[in-house]
Amino acid sequence: MSRKRTISRHSLHAAADRSTTRPGEAASGREARLPMRVLAGVVVAGTVCAGLSAVPASAATTEPVVSRGVTIPAFYTPPTELPDTNGALIRTEALPLGLSIPGLDGRPMPGTATRLMYRSTDSAGQPVAVTGAYIEPSAAWKGTGPRPLVALASGTMGQGDQCAPSFALQNPLTLNGDTVSVGYEALAIYRLLATGAAVVVTDYVGLGATDRLHTYVNRVDEAHALLDAARAARSVPGASVTAASRTGLYGYSQGGGASAAAAELQRSYAPDVPLSGTYAGAPPADLTSVMKGIDGSALAGALAWSINGFAQADPDLRAVVDANISPTGKAALADASTMCVGDALFGYGFTKSSKWTTSGKSIAEIIAADPRAKAALDKQRIGTLAPSGPVRLATGVQDDIVPHAQARQLAVDWCRKGGDVTYDAINLPNLGDKILTNHLVPLITDQGDAVSWLADRLSGKPTSSNCWSMPIQP
Repeated sequence: MSRKRTISRHSLHAAADRSTTRPGEAASGREARLPMRVLAGVVVAGTVCAGLSAVPASAATTEPVVSRGVTIPAFYTPPTELPDTNGALIRTEALPLGLSIPGLDGRPMPGTATRLMYRSTDSAGQPVAVTGAYIEPSAAWKGTGPRPLVALASGTMGQGDQCAPSFALQNPLTLNGDTVSVGYEALAIYRLLATGAAVVVTDYVGLGATDRLHTYVNRVDEAHALLDAARAARSVPGASVTAASRTGLYGYSQGGGASAAAAELQRSYAPDVPLSGTYAGAPPADLTSVMKGIDGSALAGALAWSINGFAQADPDLRAVVDANISPTGKAALADASTMCVGDALFGYGFTKSSKWTTSGKSIAEIIAADPRAKAALDKQRIGTLAPSGPVRLATGVQDDIVPHAQARQLAVDWCRKGGDVTYDAINLPNLGDKILTNHLVPLITDQGDAVSWLADRLSGKPTSSNCWSMPIQP
């Protein structure tokens, strides 16, 4: 097995191995592709594995990080010292877009991209470096006021650093025999750029940045990362957006949860971000329900990502995981922690979580029976606060991965709190149980309407809530 390293994080009192190989060491066979990552005490708490050693974060820059055969650029390794201000830029560099063509005026279409690293604050209140990308559009802004900004939260990409959305902008398809990653968000990003709005994309906490594990669907981490991306965009060299630029949030699936959570937390966390509208598509608002939806589905690997992330960030869930996950399950969690969506589909598609537990019960059953675990997930519930500004919430009525009922309930919760909500139930036929089609097709069919709705908000056009129609909406 190739040698690995772990990077210490004092606030978690644990280590997270980032699946690294040293220069000159060859990784071969299945064993090299399935690193035994120590997940902040999640996978094998207190175990010291041969070939694993804890090193201080200051030493993290001495070796390149390699995740499933993909060398992560040194740009993604955070410094040991971070700025004091949320949204402050740490570093930038030019980002070549993998899908780009020369424009008639010599400027690249759809725009010029910059890779970012900026400071945010995680759910434990600790400073964290987050990476992402800013794209200055070639299209002119034809609306009123300065060029607006859309902060985009990507849908599920995976948990390996090679899956980061900013990495996918440069590499729309990563396929090397060890990992499969597709930059499917490019379509939404480019459609938004075509409106004349600038776009900033967050990689989320720990996705891309090599100092920790990605905290998948952690609402606070995601919301903070998205809002701080909007702040960081203003300081990008050459950016035309300003503090006065209207700002929109856009996301579907994992991104829908992130944009929804950001709309809730904007008033308290980032009142300086002038939020004009939020699109939240298929938001995972109730993770207890969502866990049941993805368990045994084509995207069952996403259950592992959520367990990994929450066990890293929450000591109570970490204890529950350590007590109830079998050796087989712990190996699967470690394996999934470096996977992208394509890897998870092939590696764990349709796997039931009962195969990963010591009792044979599903993870949802275990969490429901443990007050500590249930309380930890309840803290992730979106819908306990009113969103800032107008929100368009769309959900496919047949969605069985991010279940329709819990997304609709978010709209109800927001309406009851006086939110300005445009609810859109996307009524399509059942396109196949648990095979992702019921979740993915609405992403495409609703995208044009979502982009148009958000562009109208960025232009200052008024909208009106349809909360009155909820009793008759599916």
